[in-house]
Amino acid sequence: MEKIKFSIIVPVLHESDTINSLIEHLDRLEYDAGHEIIVADGSPDRDTIQAIGRKSVIKIVAPKGRARQMNAGASMAKGEILIFLHADTKLPRDALTKIASAMAQNHYVGGAFELDIKSERFRFKLLSRWASIRCHLTRIPYGDQAIFIKRDYFNTIGGYRDIPLMEDVELMRRIKRRGDKICILRDRVMTSPRRWEQEGFVYVNLRNAALFIMYLLGVSPEKLASFYKDTYR
Repeated sequence: MEKIKFSIIVPVLHESDTINSLIEHLDRLEYDAGHEIIVADGSPDRDTIQAIGRKSVIKIVAPKGRARQMNAGASMAKGEILIFLHADTKLPRDALTKIASAMAQNHYVGGAFELDIKSERFRFKLLSRWASIRCHLTRIPYGDQAIFIKRDYFNTIGGYRDIPLMEDVELMRRIKRRGDKICILRDRVMTSPRRWEQEGFVYVNLRNAALFIMYLLGVSPEKLASFYKDTYR
């Protein structure tokens, strides 16, 4: 099978304490053809990219907001496949091989992984299981599931919409409306439980469910953003 080059795009905001451990993790991924790492910093202070020690990492500053930062990173990418990775999420060691195998099937334009949360607590295990069921039923993965997509296709459909919230859901729904197919890999990415621990497990889940439902009912992302107090946004 022909090797595919990847561009891993990481939108960040004040992640100087963890960014180098993420880069080290990405450097250990198993794939002969290698990959490039693009870190798009949404802070004008550039604190995250200034903390990066690896010279090979492509470092850019972009307007704050995940959609804008990911689009900025994609505009710099040379890989055939783009992987959009949150700074607190780790990929399976053979992730690139699994993505390459899936994308070699020409009927897929992109995909994502199942989600796992780095915690032994039962409620997080239950949440991870529910996230997998929801994703397979709706075929709408969220951004913390490491969305990947063919670069040419991403550019053709205009990338992420410039909205303050639900950019991942909007992209997946747009792909579905076009009749194109998304692959949900059974392998799991591992994400940090920090947002649930900081804001409260019940609150985060109820808020996210309410926002998702309101978005599907037609409430604008700009209106929804006023209810979303995450410091990243």
